[in-house]
Amino acid sequence: MAEPIDVYFWPTPNGYKITIALEEMGLPYKLIPINIGAGAQFKPDFLAISPNNRMPAIVDPEGPDGEPISVFESGAILQYLGRKTGKFYGRDERNRVEVEEWLMWQMAGLGPMAGQTHHFRGYAPSMISDQRQVAYGAIRYTNETERLYGVLNKRLEGRDFLAGDYSIADMAAFPWVAPWKMQGIVLDQFPNVKAWYDRIAAREAVQRSAEAGKAITSRNLGAPTKEAEEARKVLFGQRAR
Repeated sequence: MAEPIDVYFWPTPNGYKITIALEEMGLPYKLIPINIGAGAQFKPDFLAISPNNRMPAIVDPEGPDGEPISVFESGAILQYLGRKTGKFYGRDERNRVEVEEWLMWQMAGLGPMAGQTHHFRGYAPSMISDQRQVAYGAIRYTNETERLYGVLNKRLEGRDFLAGDYSIADMAAFPWVAPWKMQGIVLDQFPNVKAWYDRIAAREAVQRSAEAGKAITSRNLGAPTKEAEEARKVLFGQRAR
């Protein structure tokens, strides 16, 4: 029986990318909570496998040649798992290019832009008393996120998934569409995205991933509490160390 892969995880969209993939691929795994609001991402043991101070990261005890390997950055983890299992990473090289294009689209576009939208719409209002200072960022990133939903909607016209068959590209994008309400998106305005979202949300592996993540409680970073304030200082006040 295969040894479980250690998954350094917190219930964020990037974390859920990995648990979805592991569930879909049928790989055993063990969640190791990395409380990013408490600064666990800066501990030396974690930095040894994730030098960018970010989760998720994995340690596969049965890596190449049977030796352990650690992988950080969610896109790199998805590619590694796709190669390891031969699943969800394209039927051939031409299809694999499509998968990688849309995986990189998520990594470079949808994830960062939606993340900034979450920040300015959900967290910054609790941090800045003059809301006029928040407004430009909120409008800027909400508009860009909506533009990306338009790109996604056009791509999904006549397609069930981003690159033909269901793939790691879909697994990467889905958790970033899940908080669409927080992004100020009206999902009904993007019918192809909505159908794609519902299609993936109905998958048993995706539902198992969500249940696994529920065991780890994440605080509401936008809450007007002392605990949330301290977490915001940790997350949003980072500089070079």
